Amino acid sequence: MEYRDLGKTGLKVPVLSFGASSLGGVFHSIKENEAIKAVFTAVENGLNFIDVSPYYGHYKAETVLGKALKELPRESFIISTKVGRYGKDGVNTWDYSGKRATESVYESMERLNIDHIDLINVHDVEFSDMNQVVNETLPALVELKKKGIVGHVGITDLQLENLKWVIENSEPDTVESVLNFCHYSLNDDKLVDFLDFFEEKGIGIINASPFSMGLLTQRGIPEWHPAPKPLVTACEKAAKYCAEQGYPIEKLAIQFSVSNSRIPTTLFSSARPESVLQNIKYIEEPIDWSLVEKVKEIIGEQQRVSWANS
Repeated sequence: MEYRDLGKTGLKVPVLSFGASSLGGVFHSIKENEAIKAVFTAVENGLNFIDVSPYYGHYKAETVLGKALKELPRESFIISTKVGRYGKDGVNTWDYSGKRATESVYESMERLNIDHIDLINVHDVEFSDMNQVVNETLPALVELKKKGIVGHVGITDLQLENLKWVIENSEPDTVESVLNFCHYSLNDDKLVDFLDFFEEKGIGIINASPFSMGLLTQRGIPEWHPAPKPLVTACEKAAKYCAEQGYPIEKLAIQFSVSNSRIPTTLFSSARPESVLQNIKYIEEPIDWSLVEKVKEIIGEQQRVSWANS
């Protein structure tokens, strides 16, 4: 497994990392024992950076992950979790107050069976008053960093512009990493446009969802997926083409997402140990760049046709 520096944090992370959202049943139902084994499989094979959130499965992902972490040496993994997004009884909630952020950190540590968090993130800042994030949430997390409760502080969001705004309006060196999803994948590489900015600030970059939350899979997307129909159709066509070539689109997607040396790590999520091993195997093989170009061509053309006919 290749490891890269996560900005100026001092953390060395594997190019492929384990996202624990699946442990919360976010994409489909899981078998808990199998999910715990998936965590063991990831860590045993070098995927020692694990990302989770109290929001995933409304605390379920952290709870299941905690059962696995309890059985692992603390030095064998780097844990990243979040504050700001929560939920209970199927109802999503948001609270970016400093008080709730502080409480949430301690609650997460209890669920995860750990005594410190390596990286704490403000989750999906687009749902917040970003001024509150700058003036209240982040300062609360920095105080926990000073106490040694958390190691590093980051922010996450789908919208790259929001990440940039929070960084520009925060005290220097407050934000140490950013987590962005669905913007460095076969169908969307917008993250590239922001790499210079993040690098100039010394900020570590975490890419997530190489499969674009199911778009770049043979299984297809979950019901809640927000992608417009033309994009869904385009990705379905690309997946079919890859299958015809005997080259699963999942393989191409994950190979592409780890291929950029300027992006330290890419998160994928699975609650199945065999999928963890399969994805590791995929990134150990050379990528077919001609197929990458063909897939991008198919997706772009299909979207143009769909929009023209709509």
